Amino acid sequence: MKLYDYFASCNCYKVRLLLAQLGLRYERVPVDIFNGDTLTDEFGRMNPARTTPLLETDDGRFLQESNAILLYLAHGTSLLPDDPFELAQVLRWLIYEQTDVVPMIGGLRFRLLVGRLAPSDPDAIRRREGASEVLDLLDAHLAERQFFVGDRYSIADIAIYGYTHRAHEAGIDLEPYPSVRAWLSRVEEQPGYIEDVEPYGENAAPGAGRSIYD
Repeated sequence: MKLYDYFASCNCYKVRLLLAQLGLRYERVPVDIFNGDTLTDEFGRMNPARTTPLLETDDGRFLQESNAILLYLAHGTSLLPDDPFELAQVLRWLIYEQTDVVPMIGGLRFRLLVGRLAPSDPDAIRRREGASEVLDLLDAHLAERQFFVGDRYSIADIAIYGYTHRAHEAGIDLEPYPSVRAWLSRVEEQPGYIEDVEPYGENAAPGAGRSIYD
């Protein structure tokens, strides 16, 4: 099994975290998404969307999209519920993570860290306001439970943890969200936990590299 990933992406980190917690062996293939690595014909054949992470299974199939990869890897484990309603709840949070958490917290983090936005830019303000709404919702949900689904740790937690635990890099203060902060600590106490997110390279700055983001 191979994981094609970019070291600074929390979408990629989520998959590495799950792999570590499941104790699965894999080959990590670094992909510099700002150096044109995803723009090659070879990568395009593996993933026409030219995004990371990308999982290559042992039988040579390719799976794109971080949360689809989480679902695949967690199948048959304690990190994915068997109960149909709880499984649907996990899917609910995986969708919410991609539609709300990533654009508001992850998108703002990326743009501020690499100089694509200044904190005072209208788009930064919009995303920051959206992040506050996201965190209000997460905090209210976690005020009554230990984890997101079924009161046990699952890939729903892994997905939302990915960018939420780096909210400070988006200039977001988590002090007003005590339930989120307590949940972050619970995630970090889980067996096999790792944190190996690295800084963005200089070529992530606007006009400094070649990627689908330019």
